[in-house]
Amino acid sequence: MGIMKLKFNEQGLIPAIIQDYKTGEVLMMAYMNEDALRRTVKTGKVHFYSRSRKKLWLKGETSGHLQLVKEIRFDCDEDALLIKVRQLGGACHTGYRSCFYRKIEGKSVKVVGKKVFEPKDVYAK
Repeated sequence: MGIMKLKFNEQGLIPAIIQDYKTGEVLMMAYMNEDALRRTVKTGKVHFYSRSRKKLWLKGETSGHLQLVKEIRFDCDEDALLIKVRQLGGACHTGYRSCFYRKIEGKSVKVVGKKVFEPKDVYAK
């Protein structure tokens, strides 16, 4: 099965869930177009398509917090990806290891994730 058989949406995108290959922790979710997926496969570094900037981006190109591919899977409907990675630094632009660092507990929100860097120190460069 080739990349072309995957089901990209009407905008030419497919959701990609990024997971730590050792712990199983879900780090983030973003979108890929066909070019981003091909570059990811070719380089072994995760690339995404930015819907807001309308361009390709290499995860970690600014921060240095790269995602190194260990395995790429797709679901039974062929319309979502699961990419297992070795995460260098934090996955979240807010400084947390995972974008899923908050938890709803009853009527409140609790921060349960680990902050691993200060965004102002990384993105001010």
